[in-house]
Amino acid sequence: MTGFEAQRLTMVESQLRPNEVTDTRLLASMRALPRERFVPRKFRALAYMDEGIEVFPAVDGAPARFLLAPMVLARLVQLAAVEPRDAVLDVGCATGYSTAVLAGLGRSVIGLEPEPELAEAARAALRELGIANADIVEGALARGLPDSGPYDVILLNGSVPEPPKALLAQLREGGRLAAILSSGGNQGSQGKACLFVKVGGETSGLAHFDAGARKLPGFLPEPCFTF
Repeated sequence: MTGFEAQRLTMVESQLRPNEVTDTRLLASMRALPRERFVPRKFRALAYMDEGIEVFPAVDGAPARFLLAPMVLARLVQLAAVEPRDAVLDVGCATGYSTAVLAGLGRSVIGLEPEPELAEAARAALRELGIANADIVEGALARGLPDSGPYDVILLNGSVPEPPKALLAQLREGGRLAAILSSGGNQGSQGKACLFVKVGGETSGLAHFDAGARKLPGFLPEPCFTF
């Protein structure tokens, strides 16, 4: 067993299982995937630490981009209950680690990423690992990809200030959207992991657990009237 393989096993046994991650398919997917492949070389020794990892710096006022901490990602994916038949939209996929995890669970996955450099890194990693049921598309995160929907599952790789209406509209009947809602800044502030489900054409959501995540770019709260 190599050093990274040992670290992956430790991640599963010490970060995921003790924190209520029980989905055996998800555990197997994260146990098999080389997370270090999705991390900048200078940070690869930290690939399996129990927190988010910066993969792209702040540019032109946009926030730096991070991979979610493994436990947070695992619990969000488990919350969404991805089935083998599901079409998934992975919003803010960054270097593609979450897309690769989801590809091991669903029928097809589209990773949506606004930064061309990150999108190309994700494509390269998926090609290298032979993951054929996932594609990476460049585009604005808040808009989603309505022309490729509807989706059974939408996952947001970071926090947003409120439920994203444009993305909720892209869910199929019975579809689920998992996201972290937080009004905090860009320092991994605590929020609530929420699951939204579309039933009878309407979506409703519930908070399920506390989670910290960096904010995703492009999501702004709806303006409110003041007097």
